[in-house]
Amino acid sequence: MNKTNYNPDVLSCIANLSNDEVFTSPKLVVEILDMLPQELFESTTTTFLDPFTKSGVFLREIAKRLMNGIKNEIPDKQERANHILKNQIFGIAITELTSLLSRRSVYGTKTANNKYSFCTEFESEQGNIIFNITEHKWQNGKCFFCGASEKIYSRAEELETYAYEFIHIEKPENIFNMKFDVIIGNPPYQLSDGGHGRSASPVYHKFIEQAKKLNPRFLTMIIPARWYAGGKGLDEFRESMLNDSRIRKLVDFENSADVFPGVDIAGGICYFLWDRDNRGLCEITNQYEGRAISSERSLNEFDIFIRHTQAVPIIRKIHAAELPKHFLNEIVSASKPFGLRGNHKPSTKGILCHYSQRQGILKVKEDDINDKYKIKNKYKLLIPKAPIAGQTDFSKPVGFYYDGNVKIAKPGEICTETYIVAFASDSKEEVESFKSYLFTKIFRFLLLQTVVSQDVTREKFIFVPDLNEYNRTFTDSILRQRWNITDKEWAFIDSKIKAIE
Repeated sequence: MNKTNYNPDVLSCIANLSNDEVFTSPKLVVEILDMLPQELFESTTTTFLDPFTKSGVFLREIAKRLMNGIKNEIPDKQERANHILKNQIFGIAITELTSLLSRRSVYGTKTANNKYSFCTEFESEQGNIIFNITEHKWQNGKCFFCGASEKIYSRAEELETYAYEFIHIEKPENIFNMKFDVIIGNPPYQLSDGGHGRSASPVYHKFIEQAKKLNPRFLTMIIPARWYAGGKGLDEFRESMLNDSRIRKLVDFENSADVFPGVDIAGGICYFLWDRDNRGLCEITNQYEGRAISSERSLNEFDIFIRHTQAVPIIRKIHAAELPKHFLNEIVSASKPFGLRGNHKPSTKGILCHYSQRQGILKVKEDDINDKYKIKNKYKLLIPKAPIAGQTDFSKPVGFYYDGNVKIAKPGEICTETYIVAFASDSKEEVESFKSYLFTKIFRFLLLQTVVSQDVTREKFIFVPDLNEYNRTFTDSILRQRWNITDKEWAFIDSKIKAIE
């Protein structure tokens, strides 16, 4: 047996376990703590809170820095440990099990008042890492606080309900009755909302909003990056984040496996630093393909956040060239363009309907359809609503559309919600021209900037101009000339989008 590095940090091993409540590795915690002003760890009065502690790794690493940072002020090691653990470090566990694990990491024992505890002054078993059983507040089948499904999470007392204390209280300041200088951690990401299939709603934004109520000096969290451009119920949160000039640093990972090995999170991961008393531009670091590219820019230049700094000047240039023309989010149809679900029952008589690649063309009753866009009797370019189903790592070049998954529907033909209508015209030649535009790398690159999940719906086309005149076969060369795309910009576009085979 190779005994090299045989004694790994147990919290590094735990961090590799797959779960919606993802555990954080010590290495990542160190990187996040490095973002904070280091003088925080040289003060005996700085207070830290992890309001959703799981392994205790954040609190443990903070304690290590404080033990070194205040040793001159409190030379005695035991006195120093007592002061730090009793007066400076606080946590709220998300389950009873994680409270025991966190105390074991921070205090050395699963009960704070154990004779072997690193702190000799605690009288209670919980110490400053607490866990209190909290109840959901059910209203119309959902939790008022977190949106969890009553059907799924209304359980027997002995089962975990995932009613996280920090976001199930009106006044979080009442939990410890004190103020905190730093709120830090890795919150739970989502809870099942009882919707169709494996539907789940995000909850991580609720922890951020709750933390801001405590008005700390600094706030830093690791969260999914889907809030940049999508995410169920995240529109207001996205607007708030993009317009908050106190977010001074944002580190972005396209591939979640770069942060959490073995854990697949669609759209990637990010962590940020919010600085209450320091407004300005945000330092953005893109981590991808083993490289780190940094820049300073405003988060709110667009209605969504564009993760790649190299993409921003390209989009600016194209917008400047095309405005005040329309963009394709106004042209592409919404989901269910004819009002039909994907599982709509076919008929033996009626009009032809494109169901899916697998099912092909079936018939539906004409009375069942809704031609709200008045396009039934036109040629239509049908594109799949989920062209990258099964893909969650968007750091790899994405093809989106190709001859095998798009269709031109004839006048009189319709489709289910499996497809959306990208373009419709009385002229088949115009539809073919639009299809050539769709297949260019530049088109798909502009689309990629908004994609953070498997579904590609009409709002994702917000950066793609409507060329208005579809009377030719479009190529990337034509578009490069039209928009003055430089060789350097084209090299970046070409690296992100694979060719259509």
